[in-house]
Amino acid sequence: MTQEFLSPADVAASRRPLAEALTLPPAAYTDEGLWHVEKARVLARSWLPLARLDQVPEAGDYLSADLGGEPVMVVRGEDGAVRVLSRVCRHRAALVAEGQGCRKLFTCPYHAWSYDTAGALVRAPLMEGSEGFDPAMLGLREIRSEIWEGFVMATLDADAPAFAPQVSGLADYLANYNLGGFVVARTLDYAHGWNWKVLAENFMEAYHHIAAHSKTLEPGYHARDSQVPDTDQPWSVLHMPAADREAPQPPVPGLEDWQLRDLIAAIAFPGLMLAMQGPFMAWYQMTPLAAGQLDLKIHLCFPDWMQGLDDYAAIVDGAEASIRGVHEEDIAANDLVWAGLNAPLSRAGPLSPLEKSIWQMNQWWLGKMGA
Repeated sequence: MTQEFLSPADVAASRRPLAEALTLPPAAYTDEGLWHVEKARVLARSWLPLARLDQVPEAGDYLSADLGGEPVMVVRGEDGAVRVLSRVCRHRAALVAEGQGCRKLFTCPYHAWSYDTAGALVRAPLMEGSEGFDPAMLGLREIRSEIWEGFVMATLDADAPAFAPQVSGLADYLANYNLGGFVVARTLDYAHGWNWKVLAENFMEAYHHIAAHSKTLEPGYHARDSQVPDTDQPWSVLHMPAADREAPQPPVPGLEDWQLRDLIAAIAFPGLMLAMQGPFMAWYQMTPLAAGQLDLKIHLCFPDWMQGLDDYAAIVDGAEASIRGVHEEDIAANDLVWAGLNAPLSRAGPLSPLEKSIWQMNQWWLGKMGA
């Protein structure tokens, strides 16, 4: 089916070694038919991040999300377990919850069917006389989930390989940061009119520092110095060494000097995107909605021990100002990319050696698409 959208020549050009490879063709981003194939083959079969454990700390806490088109929620049960449940009522398919909050019961606003924090149906009014009605068989569907470094990961694919073994190399690379000890301090919300891969590709290369971030990131993190380790696993790391190696950095237990100075971008394909520097993590949580539409939440995260610092609020404010400024520059760049991808004469272009992460993800994406 992929050949209906991507020609064998296009696939072969993207499959070449990095020094010879081309980008994916524009149809991989813009074609509505391909989007539906991608949604089924890539997004519905992959592990995607829905929440951090600290976002649902108490029994009954829940947070709504979208997982490959399925309305879901992350819920902390009365038993302390964190589950991912479908938000679709088992009666007539109305959604039982929106947003986030804390409840003991999720009561459908349509016919008042009620479910507990484990998803069990505990009340279904006026169903007497319905033959074969069995509440035990009509709980909210539980989605397969896994906790990794404080992230609640989930997939719609019951047969997908477990997530943690696939990213063991990434876990080793980031081990000193102790990701599991980070908490969300603030969340920035955006809605963008691009394909999700436009955002992911922008996130995964420092080449654009020389133009899009010429006055913000490039002076501190030269594009030419960026490095991407080899890997044949479904993740990639972009290491951006700090230009100033002399300025002193306050020590942080467990982190080496380069981890305090350098900027690290990491992605577990297709959608767990992290930017790390010292005791700071920006988690870019994107929700693809259509071929040319996505929602983005940028979560600003810090180690839990920093919450006791007197200047914690000022630190968070400073991080927000920095992230907002850089992302505004990325928005402008991605708007230009999206306009060009939709142009009639647009074609695949060559990749720079500095865009190795994009090449790595393209190989994974083509494999998932069956190309």
